[in-house]
Amino acid sequence: MDALQIHGGRPIEGVTRVSGAKNAALPILAASLLSPGTHRFRNVPRLSDVATMCNLLAQMGCTAKRRGGAVAIQVPPQVKPEAPYALVKTMRASVVVLGPLLARYGWARVSLPGGCAIGARPIDQHLKALEALGANIELSGGYVTARAKRLRGARIHFDMVTVTGTENALMAAVLAEGTTQLENAACEPEVVDLATMLIGMGARIHGIGTPIITIEGVPALGLADHSVIADRIEAGTLLAAAAITGGDVFVEGAPTAHLEAVLGKLHEAGCRIATSERGIHLKGPSRLRAVEVHTQEHPGFPTDMQAQLMAILATARGTSLVTENIFENRFMHVAELGRLGAQISVSGQTATVRGVLSLQGAPVMATDLRASASLVLAGLAAKGQTTVSRVYHLDRGYERLEHKLAKLGASVRRVHK
Repeated sequence: MDALQIHGGRPIEGVTRVSGAKNAALPILAASLLSPGTHRFRNVPRLSDVATMCNLLAQMGCTAKRRGGAVAIQVPPQVKPEAPYALVKTMRASVVVLGPLLARYGWARVSLPGGCAIGARPIDQHLKALEALGANIELSGGYVTARAKRLRGARIHFDMVTVTGTENALMAAVLAEGTTQLENAACEPEVVDLATMLIGMGARIHGIGTPIITIEGVPALGLADHSVIADRIEAGTLLAAAAITGGDVFVEGAPTAHLEAVLGKLHEAGCRIATSERGIHLKGPSRLRAVEVHTQEHPGFPTDMQAQLMAILATARGTSLVTENIFENRFMHVAELGRLGAQISVSGQTATVRGVLSLQGAPVMATDLRASASLVLAGLAAKGQTTVSRVYHLDRGYERLEHKLAKLGASVRRVHK
């Protein structure tokens, strides 16, 4: 099992480039199921989750080929519309094949999802949306089986904002007969990127990026030729690495418009930030200031940056409050940060972070994707050596993060334990 060894205390400096967005790439790859032929995608990150999605599509009968940052998906006229537990258990986002399979082939059998253990995250809103479109849903033996001779447009109001639920409903509705309206839809940039690609394939979608999305169903779609947006969470993590080390970094390609809430908190914490069409430049202070943050759906502060922000606040001057409003079990990194000397207490949904002068290196263990990133950040600032185990979590969402940090001057290397 791989681990990262980090010798902290060095400010990182230089220029790095952000990769394509994992959370955009996964539903975009799944959307290839909506039309037979060869679909071409660019700026696709090399991640274990992306490999899992390609393997899932291959198991259905598709062919996935990668060349550099580009992936071509060849979809045959008929596929095996099943997503088995062996693959879905490792990646919750696999559930986004449900909508396109049902819309195109009339039935789908998909294992209930797994992925990071950061809360229950049920898929009831997905199933509610598909039932509204006319699907017959059965739950048995840990699988969802959905059937429909032809989906029909409907008005769907989500009881809660759900990104993958919005994406599943969106992909199902583009081939449904009639008009579908999604209310309380997710506004995340990754949803917008999926909708933009579907429009390029011939879908009729209005209101993307707003809580109300209207889809006029079409009989068939063409082929996709699309470049995935930059990963706002990776960009935010790299900026946080500069902040916690008092570094000076330019993140090329960082999507400024998608990071306004994150940049606002980093500025409030004392960072100097300059943005341009080319990317984002951040210079960290000698010591950060405490801030208060509440995670929210986009355009609020993203839950996927909560753990990283908590790590950098561990050495900030003063006491910070971090409230998690999206997932009920996303403070598992707190105990591991405590092993490095962080003083964090949790009450309900709020963590109180009392900044310390310095952290001390120690062996720690990642519990999920973003928790692993927070431990890497803390290790960059800690005195001595930090060893982060279970970095397979990190590999699910960060493309060669240790290499990017090393090129910026960090002492970090991957070892096999």
